[in-house]
Amino acid sequence: MQLAILNPATEEVIATVPAATAEDVDAAVRRAATAQRSWAALAPGERARLLRRFAATVDQHLEELALLEVREAGHPIGNARWEAGNVRDLLDYAAGGVERLTGQQIPVSGGLNVTFQEPLGVIAVIVPWNFPMPIAAWGFAPALAAGNAVLVKPAETTPLTALRLAELALEAGIPEGLLQVLPGTGPVAGDALVGHPGVAKIVFTGSTAVGRRIMASCARQVKRVTLELGGKSPNIVFADADLERAAATAPGSFLDNAGQDCCARSRILVQRTVYDRFMELLEPAVRAVTVGDPADPATGMGPLISAAQRERVRSYVPETAPAAIRGEAPSGKGFWYPATVLEGTADDRTALEEIFGPVAVVIPFEDEAEAVRLANATDYGLSGSLWTRDISRALRVSRAVAAGNLSVNSHSSVRYWTPFGGFKQSGLGRELGPGALAAFTETKNVFISNEEF
Repeated sequence: MQLAILNPATEEVIATVPAATAEDVDAAVRRAATAQRSWAALAPGERARLLRRFAATVDQHLEELALLEVREAGHPIGNARWEAGNVRDLLDYAAGGVERLTGQQIPVSGGLNVTFQEPLGVIAVIVPWNFPMPIAAWGFAPALAAGNAVLVKPAETTPLTALRLAELALEAGIPEGLLQVLPGTGPVAGDALVGHPGVAKIVFTGSTAVGRRIMASCARQVKRVTLELGGKSPNIVFADADLERAAATAPGSFLDNAGQDCCARSRILVQRTVYDRFMELLEPAVRAVTVGDPADPATGMGPLISAAQRERVRSYVPETAPAAIRGEAPSGKGFWYPATVLEGTADDRTALEEIFGPVAVVIPFEDEAEAVRLANATDYGLSGSLWTRDISRALRVSRAVAAGNLSVNSHSSVRYWTPFGGFKQSGLGRELGPGALAAFTETKNVFISNEEF
């Protein structure tokens, strides 16, 4: 079976790649297990040196990788360049952690007690289509640094950057078999990885529904799992905020990657006393976002990934539905959808469910207590923003909102040197940050008696 890869801006087939079978997965796991044993035995400094060389090789191909992401995922070129740079930076960061992945000496009576951080073995990283390049690296960079082998299963619509990164790993001297990419479908390649007894851990980013199924399968095997799932993040704007800045930055918080972002601040909660003024400021900011050719540096928003995704968005917001703000989108070929802002209530379907498109719902609130209640009124808890000049309020609300990643007077969710993950049905475990390598290890405790024999 061949996978046809479409350019979502033109609907043209840009490549075909073979889809991995269950037999392919089994063979890849066996190769990975062999490679992992040698990799784990390398001196930590040597492992770090090879990962830094991998980072340097990625750095030499940043523009190539960015253009590939533009063509297969429809990301604006500026975003794609950042994503390629994120892969490079994460590899560098992970390399720096190799020699700091240490155990402990714990005081005990009768001998010496030490702990070791042992690699898990073979890791499977199942990657979504919305950010295929950086999310692959979120899994493979720390896993490799911790001494594991990695099998990457990219989304069937966006495998090209992962395949190219695996080629660059070999060019950099990463041993063969250590980082393999298995394009394929979820029901075949994905299920084979999840169910394989030789895979020690699954790292999955995707929908909550699929995450539940993966977690259930891993539970039957007592297999480790990290899940980064859906989101319906709030953007809370208090009356004392810098309204001009809050409104100017709001479009980027829900239109980035055409809204196909689990961190998208697609619920904008605005204090009622400044609601009308905020809406006045928001409209020109939304309309200023240029929607069009992702290869054009002036483009702020590209297409949706597929016709199916466009139909999903339309099912939430029919073109005849009233909208507070509706932007423009190109006609003709390409999976385009206009930036759309709705006014609603917390009980609306569009305010409760993850649309995964360029759609936001604006909801008024009266006071701080209601803002927190509305922010927490979903099954998700991945990210969010709050805007206020009152630092005491910022601290109170940050502690009260049930989300894994919050920003005050900002919309930043992801930094490779800080932890990332969600509360509630947004996932399980954390990626990135200082603990990223340890998440791919087991702690082994060793007691050495000092008794004389």
